[in-house]
Parts: sequence; C-alpha cells; structure tokens
Amino acid sequence: MATLSSTLTLYFSFALLYFSLVSASFSPLDHYLINCGSPVRTTVDFDHRRFIGDAATTFLASTEAISLTDANPSPRSSPIYHTARVFTRPSKYKFVLKNPGAHLVRLHFRRLSGSLDFSNAKFHVLANGFVLFNSLSMEMGQDFEIVKDYVIRVDSDILVITFVPTEKSKFAFVNAIEVISAPTDLIADVAQYVNFEKNEQIHGLLKNGFETMYRVNVGGWKVTPFNDSLWRTWIPDDEYLKSNDGSSKVYFSGRINYQDGGASREVGPDNVYNSARVIRSSGNSIPELNMTWTFPVTEGYKYLVRMHFCDIASVARGMLFFNVYVNNNLAYENLDLTSVTNGLLASPFYADFVVDGDSSGVLALSVGPSNTSLPCAVDAILNGVEIMKINNSVGSFDGEICAHAILKSWKMENGNVLYPTLAASFLLLIAFVIIHQRRTGVTDSVAWWRLPTEIPEVNLKYGNQLSSNKL
Repeated sequence: MATLSSTLTLYFSFALLYFSLVSASFSPLDHYLINCGSPVRTTVDFDHRRFIGDAATTFLASTEAISLTDANPSPRSSPIYHTARVFTRPSKYKFVLKNPGAHLVRLHFRRLSGSLDFSNAKFHVLANGFVLFNSLSMEMGQDFEIVKDYVIRVDSDILVITFVPTEKSKFAFVNAIEVISAPTDLIADVAQYVNFEKNEQIHGLLKNGFETMYRVNVGGWKVTPFNDSLWRTWIPDDEYLKSNDGSSKVYFSGRINYQDGGASREVGPDNVYNSARVIRSSGNSIPELNMTWTFPVTEGYKYLVRMHFCDIASVARGMLFFNVYVNNNLAYENLDLTSVTNGLLASPFYADFVVDGDSSGVLALSVGPSNTSLPCAVDAILNGVEIMKINNSVGSFDGEICAHAILKSWKMENGNVLYPTLAASFLLLIAFVIIHQRRTGVTDSVAWWRLPTEIPEVNLKYGNQLSSNKL
C-alpha cells in the first residue's frame, strides 16, 4: 500500500510539473505552419505539430504555382516533405502579422521522386527586403531535408516571402514554411564585438536579420523540436570538437534554475543546460589546456556567437572561474558564473559576441582555466553554442545582390523589356520618316508612310499576358 501511495504521489508530482511547464510555455501571437503543395487541409509532422495545406489558405498569392505529391515518399521523412509547391515565375506567400517585430522564419526543402529534376533547382528566396539565400550554394539533389532558419525583423503588419527562379533553373520550390513570433528576449540589442584589436560593446543588433548556421548541444544528445519551446533542433558537438583530451561530459538530473532577467527556456531549453563538457582539475594540479570547437564560416560576414553556460558540475558556489576565447582572442576573462546568476548553481547564463568571418574560413571557440581557477574543482564549462550569420550591407545572407536587383534582373531576363524596345523602335521609325521628308522635300505626300495606330492582335495577347504577370 505504501508503494502504491508513493507511486501515485510521484505520478501527480510529475503531472503537476508537466502542466506547469505547459502553462508557462511560449505562446506566439503569430504561428503559421504551412505544408506547401498539400491537397489535404492539415498534416501532422513527426514532432506532433499541425501544418495547414496552402491550397486551403489565402497565404499563396500566386495563381501560377504547381502542386506536386511524391508518389514514393521515404517512410523516414516527415509528411511535410511528401508534397511541394513549384513556381515557374516569382511567387509570393503573404502572412498578416498580429505582432510586428522579430519573427522566426523556417523554410523546409527536400526533393520529391518523379520526373522533375530537383537537383537543378536554382532560385532566390526574399523576405521583406532580405535575400535569404541563393540555392546555387545548396545541395538540392541530395536525399535529405534542408531547413533554413532565420530571425527576421518585420516592422510592418505583413511578411512577404518571395521565390524567384533563376534563368537556368526555370523553377523554384518549397515543401513547408514556418512563421512564428520570436520572444522579445531571443535576440539582445547589445553584444561584445571581439577581434585581435579590441573587445568592445556594440549596439543596434536588432536592426539586422540572422541566419542560424550552427545550433549545438555541447556534451549532450540531439534535441528535437518536440523538446524545445521554439521548435528548434540542437545537434551534438562531437564533429566540431577539435580535441577532447582532458575534457569530460557531465549530466544533470535536477531542476534548471531559470531566473527573471536571465536566460529563459526560449533562449535555451533544459536539455541543453542539463548537459555540458568540462575541464576538471585532478588533485592540486590545474590542467593547462583549453577545450576548442571549430566551425566553418564564410568570409565577409559578421557572426553573432552565443555561448550557453550553466554550472551543473561544481559542488559549491564560487569555485568555477575560467576564460572564454573567440578566434583565439580573449573574450571573457575570469568568468565567474555565480556572480552573474545571483549565486545560484544550475542557473543558465549566455554571452553574445560579434565576430568577423575572416579568410581562414573557420570560427574557433575555446574555454579553459584562468589565473583564478581553483584546484580540486571544475576549471571550465560549456553547455551550448549558437552561431548566426548577420546580413551584409545589402540585406543579403548569400551574396552581394540586393532583393530589388534580383527582381529587376528576373524581369529583364524573361522579356519584360519588350515594351521599352518597341517604344525605342517606334521613335526611331518616326525620326527616319522626318529625316526622309526633309531630304526629299516632300511635305504632303506621306500617306503611304502611314504609321500603325494599333498593335496587332497577336501582340495584344502577348502584352496582356505580360501585364497580368507583373509583380
């Protein structure tokens, strides 16, 4: 009987904890999950989220899009990848926003089996003036999902996502789209700018857009969207860890102490903060080593680097002191986590740094003991890493061409310069007539030079087709 009572007590304790977490979970005002090309109204993905078919909505502004269904879908792929929407000309999805500001935008891609050669799909994707990507750099022909993840600031009440095929490809496509209001504390406006010359505070980050390049759970397992309040994926750090000599993994089964004003569950979930890699001294000897992770990046862009810390390994407060390095530059000296978490252990803290992607093509992050590290203690810790590309001066995450130039280029490549050409030819014809009259002295005998006052029927049809396709 005592065993049954204990079991029921434990059950109800877990139930109360579950419902308290659900009630406190993030509820975005804007939350659009679109299954593109789907003939059914709703589709539930592997993470139990309900996507709406775009055929049953008013989000798709184009009338010239094609819906495709995979005749032989992979059983290992989510149902949202079993259909796609294909575009042969610039086409838009429009989302009315209840809450202007920063929004999460995720685009899902996977090729479908069939006659269409998705490996040759080359196109641009634009969002309210930002160039999100140019798929010339994406491996569309590979048999796996590609998720492009952004934080885009929207100052109006409408977000427009535009797909623009290139001349060589002739089509664009997308499998699914997510548009979700971002929490106000997701991106801070202030960060430390770190390079070999200086380490200084900069402001104005919120004016930019961000593309997630890496989201890593250090020392832990893969975190799926089902276990993240913002439906993010965090991957293990093993492939980025340069050397694990002298470091070890730690896991924590207790409660993570989130605090008001500190990192929230939307900034980082429990499953990121309850695991870590550490450097631990042995006896009275403090190891002379750093843990280092390296990430390939693109030269010419700035990156927002967010490092997540949560002291789940120390046996007491005030025992953990360590240094943080970004690209071998000292970013944080003698970091004492208890001083920034109100003296609590297992309380999350994150630090944001802005760094330049240089010619090396690699971004290196390190943590290691400092001059104030203590023997018989933990001497360095890291729980998670996020690296986000910041858009360049033309609002692009992929190249030096702005959104306006891409749209203008598509019009010129696809014959929308016909009317300027006809007008120029018309003016040249008039000039030729006038010059001819003056040279021959003819003043009143030009009836046979009659100029056309109507465009032939075939041109009228072509002209109507062009005008109906204006963006």
